[in-house]
Amino acid sequence: MNRAIRQPADSPWERAKMEQIVRADIAAFGAGRAEMANAMIEQSGVRIRPERNRGRSAGINPSGRFEPVSRHVFDDGWNSLEELPPFKTEVQVEKPRTIVTRNESPDISFDRSINPYRGCEHGCVYCFARPTHSFMGLSPGLDFESKLFAKPDAARLLDKELSKDGYQPRTIAIGTNTDPYQPIEKQYRIMREILEVLEARGHPVGIVTKSALVTRDIDILSRMAERGLAKVALSVTTLDRMLARTMEPRASTPTKRLEAIRQLSDAGIPASVMVAPIIPGLTDQEMERILDSARAAGAREAGYVLLRLPLEVAPIFKDWLLRHYPDRYRHVMSLIRSMRDGKDYDSEWGKRMKGSGPYAWQIGRRFEIAAKRLGLNAERRSLRTDQFVAAAKATEQLMLL
Repeated sequence: MNRAIRQPADSPWERAKMEQIVRADIAAFGAGRAEMANAMIEQSGVRIRPERNRGRSAGINPSGRFEPVSRHVFDDGWNSLEELPPFKTEVQVEKPRTIVTRNESPDISFDRSINPYRGCEHGCVYCFARPTHSFMGLSPGLDFESKLFAKPDAARLLDKELSKDGYQPRTIAIGTNTDPYQPIEKQYRIMREILEVLEARGHPVGIVTKSALVTRDIDILSRMAERGLAKVALSVTTLDRMLARTMEPRASTPTKRLEAIRQLSDAGIPASVMVAPIIPGLTDQEMERILDSARAAGAREAGYVLLRLPLEVAPIFKDWLLRHYPDRYRHVMSLIRSMRDGKDYDSEWGKRMKGSGPYAWQIGRRFEIAAKRLGLNAERRSLRTDQFVAAAKATEQLMLL
């Protein structure tokens, strides 16, 4: 059964840390080590039984930080735990008023983006977008991977946005929050409709994805690339298939992502690789191999981002690490904190992407050396904005006659 417990009267930001995981983390660094930490989480009732989250990465489903209660699973004596159903993917239609999100962040290269979906079935355990599900009254844990929202009106709303008087075109980023090519895109095809609008309007777009499904749209992307309007980045976290399966269970395999880079490059579409996120003590040793493999597949540019653990992502990641790599827990978390001023995460602009401290500096230098050796980033391509087609007012007037 589920038991609802009134949340403590502290701030949402404190609740996001999850008291049970905080105590387990302390135990993992103490005499009890990881074995004691895992036992504490199991006994707390926050961990989901393995048969219920098969094919998912998150092992907990904590209430959102704005919710007044938290829910815990416990045996009420009727042996009813085994009757709880597994988490299945559910999709709701969202009807937003606008589709283009603006930002003024000084440490990212774009000022506008589109998210065709809310939540992501790829289920990457480290996804920094997980906390956004709390705004929907849902959990950043398993709910983020299984309770999804699709925006089928995205293309129409985009066309409306581009038709506004005085609109100034700049590259629209897609895939910076949740993946536009996650599995449900096969059914909804929202991303393809967005690309059709962008192509017709001559508007530049930059895409980031972990899915080989992006190759479905090579026909549109290749035409846009010929006009200097499109580029695509594939995010590769590890080349270890087993690690990828537990960490990002429903994303394309690393091999398929590299093959997608090859197909995009062969079609004349500027393709790059994002080594992201780099998890110190777990995947950082693979950075040079990933860059080598991506360059061989045709990538011409590359970037990297360190692991980010904002809000609820920290306890979700810690629980995953304790379940799958308990012997590495202390080492990984120690390295993370060495790059985040002793914390799990530092959201300060200029630090949140690359971290700080000696270990972060070393990763940065390793990346620069490898990229230079491979000829990556030797020439960065800027997308064009001079081909943008504003609203066809003349055509609209003719339709009134």
